[in-house]
Amino acid sequence: MNKNRLEAFSDGVIAIIITIMVLELKVPHEPTFAALSELAPVFLSYVLSFIYVGIYWNNHHHLWQMGKQVNGRILWANLHLLFWLSLLPFATAWSGETSFAELPMAAYGFVLWMAALAYFILVRAMISHHGKESALAVAIGNDFKGIVSLIGYTVAIIVAFFNPLISLGLYAAVAMHWFIPDRRIEKTIGR
Repeated sequence: MNKNRLEAFSDGVIAIIITIMVLELKVPHEPTFAALSELAPVFLSYVLSFIYVGIYWNNHHHLWQMGKQVNGRILWANLHLLFWLSLLPFATAWSGETSFAELPMAAYGFVLWMAALAYFILVRAMISHHGKESALAVAIGNDFKGIVSLIGYTVAIIVAFFNPLISLGLYAAVAMHWFIPDRRIEKTIGR
């Protein structure tokens, strides 16, 4: 099966996710800096989530440069990833509108953790389909970066119940870990 429909569908879903997130940004009713500053947690939450969606879109794109075709297992793994990404607008709005309260920040982390796990599963499904000797398998290797991210999210979820702002910092740190596109794949594509 050709990969083009999967890529186009995924791009569309990701675009909708970003649109939903930006619609949660409400215009202040007063033309003052004080009214604008009240939106700071909502805006900060949006920025972090926008970065995350961008990271997933970027790495998803790189992943599909390596993959040549899809099967049913890959389609379902991709839908699994899109499901968890589709919950990001809810988690973003909840964490921002509650000024990063404990439970919303833990829920935000849970959504990120599940999206990371879904991406890990998608990569494994693609490696299984393309072969353990494929360029993708060589580029991904033991996926240390993905495993470190899951550990970071786990710690951040636990920390959210004690200090949500440190948890927010940990989520931002994991995002920075992924901000530059996956060089493992870029290096392999360049060869």
